[in-house]
Amino acid sequence: MEDTKKIAEERKRWEEEALNKKPYPKAETTSGIDLKVLYTPDDVGERSYMDTLGFPGEFPFTRGVYPSMYRGQPWSMRQYSGFADPEESNKRYKYLLENGQTGLSVAFDLPTQLGYDSDDPVVYAEVGKVGVAIDSLKDMETLFDGIPLDKITTSMTINAPATVLLAMYLCVAEKQNVPWAKVGGTVQNEIIKEFLARGTYVFPPKPSLRLVVDLIEFAMKEAPRFNTINVSGYHVREAGANAIQEIAYCLSSAITYVEEVLKRGIDIDKFAPRLAYHLIVGTDFFEEVAKVRACRRLLANVMKDRFKAKDPRSMMFRFFCGPAARQCTAVEPLNNIIRGTIVMMGMACAGVQAAANYSYDEAYSIPTEESALLALRTQQIVAYETGLCKVADPLGGSYYLESLTNELEKKIKEVMDNIEANGGILTMIEKGVIQREVQQSAYEEEVKKQKGEIPVVGVSLFPQKNYKEMEVEMEKVDPKVREKQINNLTNLKKSRDNEKVQQTLVKLREVARKNENLMPSIIEAVRAYATIGEIMGVFREEFGEFKDIMV
Repeated sequence: MEDTKKIAEERKRWEEEALNKKPYPKAETTSGIDLKVLYTPDDVGERSYMDTLGFPGEFPFTRGVYPSMYRGQPWSMRQYSGFADPEESNKRYKYLLENGQTGLSVAFDLPTQLGYDSDDPVVYAEVGKVGVAIDSLKDMETLFDGIPLDKITTSMTINAPATVLLAMYLCVAEKQNVPWAKVGGTVQNEIIKEFLARGTYVFPPKPSLRLVVDLIEFAMKEAPRFNTINVSGYHVREAGANAIQEIAYCLSSAITYVEEVLKRGIDIDKFAPRLAYHLIVGTDFFEEVAKVRACRRLLANVMKDRFKAKDPRSMMFRFFCGPAARQCTAVEPLNNIIRGTIVMMGMACAGVQAAANYSYDEAYSIPTEESALLALRTQQIVAYETGLCKVADPLGGSYYLESLTNELEKKIKEVMDNIEANGGILTMIEKGVIQREVQQSAYEEEVKKQKGEIPVVGVSLFPQKNYKEMEVEMEKVDPKVREKQINNLTNLKKSRDNEKVQQTLVKLREVARKNENLMPSIIEAVRAYATIGEIMGVFREEFGEFKDIMV
């Protein structure tokens, strides 16, 4: 290959003699990185191939975490799903599994996410609306009725009450005579991003982190196939962060969690192999692919250099990926099918381990059965018909992609260093600094969309003059769902051993006041059919509620 100095000289000549003879518009990525018209070897630099790229399945994992990537099997396909009551969601899960979905991703309603029972007047209007309502182990048994937990893995998007929901899931496995050691999946259990972007936190940071680490420590020993935390950049990105901020905040949060677990004297290689991550891939195709590659490299170096991990699995960035749902439009909603296809191709090129795709009616409501199936079929077509799964890191070596990966790595590292210098991510969240940065990023992106600098086809670019809003069949939650859920809850409280429930809650309170792992006591309460509201109520009284984040 010609040396980069010679190529740089020739490019300068080409720019003067050909490129610059006519004006051309400036271009940048969605996160604001200026782009050249053309990329050549001199843009990649002289960095060692083995130090920066290497091979899939080996440090620094830039090209993927597994040697053959999708040659053996594609990513795990999980349409994020859950609505109404456990019975209705169970039917949807079976429908998706019958049509080739390879794992489950559970969406819980807001009362469940905040640790309230369905009969609590505080959550009157929200039961079963944005996910499935779960009040007790009885509901969890219904949710997974006929679904063998030793055959499928389940991802649960739950945070403040993550310990309670994992306890319920493990108790369902017991009911199915499945040993915990055979139960696999992921529980999100990621409270920092709730403080930062999503808002479904309950307790102050210190007890919140205690619950996170209790779950990690317990599952490490008792349910070793379970990924005990899903450190998320996804929700921060949905709140308005750009691609650089998404990764910087995600990895800075991961550092905080690792440090908290290490304080308990647990060796890094005992728990880090079960850390998982959650990112977005949007429609800015090359930036999103490069972002993931930079992220893998950064995490590998942090785990190896900072935390002295020796097990290569501790250095792997294994992640579940969702599409950028805020890019969906209510105008011309069928265009979202094309967007979803591009996003899924980006995920395949980025090397995702599990993925969900949005449905074209995302901007209207929760998916219908038809739109959910179409979103799954999009994943399947990308995986099985495009050829993208035949080669690991198919875009690797592209001058543009490698240069962009390097540039993103540099900028992400700068943000992470600034967070570190200012006391860490929790300190900056408590001061409202990062929330303001996310809000500013969201504002700047919206301004660019309004000006047409970020084009949205059918909205700011090529809008129809006489557009007639398309009629979209929306999935509607039966208004009787709340009544049904409350009746089931009332009947449960009448039929269970209430004296035993109270005994388990008293013990739970005692353990909450000590420096002991809470998971065994939570499981005892769950087995007795204590409700999520009763268990979280004990914690609310002991830990207090956190409502004071200033932005």
